[in-house]
Amino acid sequence: MEDLFNSGAADKSSYTAKDIEVLEGLEPVRRRPAMYIGGTDEGGLHHLFAEVLDNSMDEAVAGHANRIEVHLAADGTCSVSDNGRGIPTDPHPRNKKLSALEVILTTLHAGGKFSGKVYATSGGLHGVGISVVNALSDVLTVEVARDKQLWRQTYSQGKATSKLKNAGAVSNRRGTTISFHPDPEIFGEDARMRPSRLFRMARSKAYLYRGVEIRWSCDAELIKDETPTEATFHFPGGLGDFLSAVVEKRPTANPKPFLGSTPLADDAGKVEWAITWPYDGESYTSTYCNTVPTPEGGTHENGLRNALTKALRTYGERVGLKKADKLTADDVAGGAVILFSAFIREPQFQGQTKEKLVNTEVTRLVEQAVRDHVDHFLTGDPEGANDLMQLVLERMDERRRKKAEKEVKRKAPARKLRLPGKLADCTRSGADDTEIFLVEGDSAGGSAKQARRRDLQAVLPLRGKILNVASASDDKKHANQELKDLLQALGCATGKNYREDDLRYDRVIIMTDADVDGAHIAALLMTYFYRELPDLIREGHLYLAVPPLFRLSRGAKVFYARDDAHKDEIMASDLKGNGKVEISRFKGLGEMPVNQLKETTMNPETRTLLQVEIAEDAERETLKRVESLMGRKPELRFKFIQEHASEVRDLDV
Repeated sequence: MEDLFNSGAADKSSYTAKDIEVLEGLEPVRRRPAMYIGGTDEGGLHHLFAEVLDNSMDEAVAGHANRIEVHLAADGTCSVSDNGRGIPTDPHPRNKKLSALEVILTTLHAGGKFSGKVYATSGGLHGVGISVVNALSDVLTVEVARDKQLWRQTYSQGKATSKLKNAGAVSNRRGTTISFHPDPEIFGEDARMRPSRLFRMARSKAYLYRGVEIRWSCDAELIKDETPTEATFHFPGGLGDFLSAVVEKRPTANPKPFLGSTPLADDAGKVEWAITWPYDGESYTSTYCNTVPTPEGGTHENGLRNALTKALRTYGERVGLKKADKLTADDVAGGAVILFSAFIREPQFQGQTKEKLVNTEVTRLVEQAVRDHVDHFLTGDPEGANDLMQLVLERMDERRRKKAEKEVKRKAPARKLRLPGKLADCTRSGADDTEIFLVEGDSAGGSAKQARRRDLQAVLPLRGKILNVASASDDKKHANQELKDLLQALGCATGKNYREDDLRYDRVIIMTDADVDGAHIAALLMTYFYRELPDLIREGHLYLAVPPLFRLSRGAKVFYARDDAHKDEIMASDLKGNGKVEISRFKGLGEMPVNQLKETTMNPETRTLLQVEIAEDAERETLKRVESLMGRKPELRFKFIQEHASEVRDLDV
């Protein structure tokens, strides 16, 4: 059978043992750099700096260094220096011809962080980082001040270009200095490390360990923005200082930020956090493990999110907020500013770039350690906790609303629309000059369907009085089938996600009986539009139909009256004089003959429509009026009745 991919494949005998390559030393890194640094783009380029800086931070966290210096030279050479113990320079036991320093710089998986004896926790794990930097640099110089002696050696593309030399005695210096220049053969001739990015990376490390001072400097000719040429980072407040810098003066739901640190069980490490919830909802999450950034999160972040979510659910239930049990981690953490640092023994990362922590047991350890602290934070400030609960519950409602709107979002023209089964839609495809009548009950709906213009007018019957959204819980709103049908028919989203272009009709017309019950249903519908779709009203799409309550006739003369006052007016003018006047009162739209319903209420040429508006100069007053008459507090309605009872002229009971 022919090779499916190459019908002209070479003879099998051409593939022999001599074709099997064995890459030695650091050659694998130069052949496949992406495997070690994630790529040769800007991210990979700056990852070289992260690897060197992580080694110095490990010395600081272990308690052997308290100062790190970072410098970016005009030619692109980056130097990182610490005052730690210095890399050992004595001969390595397994290779007496090489110093331990050269073994570390030229051999993959060589280092002092495997056993946990030298470093209890560390960002370096695999003995790979500094040797990878060496392999991908065209020039690398290392200086070690150790035992009052200065040692120096140079490398290029992973190979030593000089012997390890004793540069003489030093009395006030110790530690390691690595200076490297990224290899243009790997990263390209135009590749340059950005000062602003290195500046931020160095500053973030100082936030993570309050016992270190990091000094930054950069040649002025490289600066193209507001990055300073010199700066010193030292943050005694740790992540609390970091949080203050991120949030600045933005108002938050919790007056005091949630700050803390705690050891993990089984001597597995420790964690520190700084969290707050801004009202603007602009979230920011930055997590670290052993000072290494974990932009993709991982098990330590999952443990924190679990602790926050479960604590808020429990608190919500304790204060009577039943819907709090439906909170998710995204509701709680989605709009928060979260800074979280974990120091873990034997961490396991996803890949050499360490973007995600994957130790499965860490989720449980972090959740157990942090949970009690969240509980104390909430119970210690009930007022702030209640404000926070309201904020996260609002975000939960918004999430559930978006989910519901995805189900009712109008489909593209090429796809079939999902519309309520009881909707009698119009035949015109566009929204221009089309109308949808919202009517009460199937009886009125049947009459309206017969009286309508099929090309322009749609009819949606609603079952009785719809839900009062001003006093109903969000659970009831989301579960109400009538509201689902209405929103599905309109084709648009609610709240901030409303878009006029999605609205399927030009006019939305509330058509109810001309009696007290009809007025009540109209009020409920207007409340729904005001609370959930206010922009639909502001853009002039909502109307009230004005069906008649009475039919008056004398001989060939026929008049329709919308209420008792209008009836009396007609009797005193158009029907004044002798002769019997036939007066009939309509029981409802469903009882009205189709031709009369069409003539009085649905025919654009003969009907009367009232456009619903929100007065721009009285929006606050409108909000208060809707809340008092339709909201959850019956005492406000009682007060309104007491204040305005004397104004009632006709009471329909």
